[in-house]
Amino acid sequence: MPGPEALEGRTVEVRVPATSANLGPGFDTLGLALSMYDELEVTALEPGVYEIEVSGSGAEEIARDASNLVVRSIAHVFADAEVAMPGIRLVARNGVPHGRGLGSSGAAVAAGVLAAQGLLEGIVELDDAALLRLATELEGHPDNVAPALFGGLTIAWTGERGPQHKKLLVHRGVSPLVLVPGYTMSTKAARSLQPDQVPSEDAVFNVSRSALLIAALTQSPDVLLDATDDRLHQDYRAPAMPETNRLVRALRAEGFAAVVSGAGPSVLVLCDGPGSRLDAVRIAEAATDTPWIPQMVAVDVRGGTVRERAEGSSSQS
Repeated sequence: MPGPEALEGRTVEVRVPATSANLGPGFDTLGLALSMYDELEVTALEPGVYEIEVSGSGAEEIARDASNLVVRSIAHVFADAEVAMPGIRLVARNGVPHGRGLGSSGAAVAAGVLAAQGLLEGIVELDDAALLRLATELEGHPDNVAPALFGGLTIAWTGERGPQHKKLLVHRGVSPLVLVPGYTMSTKAARSLQPDQVPSEDAVFNVSRSALLIAALTQSPDVLLDATDDRLHQDYRAPAMPETNRLVRALRAEGFAAVVSGAGPSVLVLCDGPGSRLDAVRIAEAATDTPWIPQMVAVDVRGGTVRERAEGSSSQS
């Protein structure tokens, strides 16, 4: 097995999309990749050296040493592969909003796992199952990392063979809109509001809506409003983000399939066409005192990508 010095100078370029998990009733199971991206360049250096540059969302809060989440994710893959870890130069341009329920931590984990895959190409081969396993070990659950890695709409679960996923194509009539507030929400804090038990009728309700949601997103967008109804998590978390709750209710009252994106506080609206997104934005402008930044995104169907940058080539994406 070659040592880390054999990797020195190898550079890979990585691009990973934002994700929205849950989608209403699909708690910890469903995720959707969206066309906002983190872009990174990762270069192997001599062991123990870390050079980290970050711009974009969350840049002022991100670690510039070995504790950086992307670097830790790379190290996790190298340790699993039993290959000595090189030093890392990381240049990251973050387009995924941090702390807004759009999968920023999952994007960082996916980026690190993909970067490691690229750096280890020709030494250790990592297939999709290995990528998902390693990313889930880091993230704790697969609902964000699965769409970040593979794109599209994903159903993720954990069974006897570890974390698994099924990727589905979204109906072309679905036009996502993300409404992003200026404030953040801790995923840990949001999860702390969840009860340990829920009424059986609420569990049955969400099972039916989750099944309907798969049909709505892939075949029948006309039933998206009913399909995105939820009783397992959004109401319990509402007191922690009242403006988000108010906006979701206002949009749904007007017939829009609006849900809390992930743990919040962003709102995802699954519209039935580009024109209706403008109507949803107008409702958002009037519904709350909070300014909402509209992001008219597409479903990302490709997922995360990694490629080796040839020596001497431009570093521009």
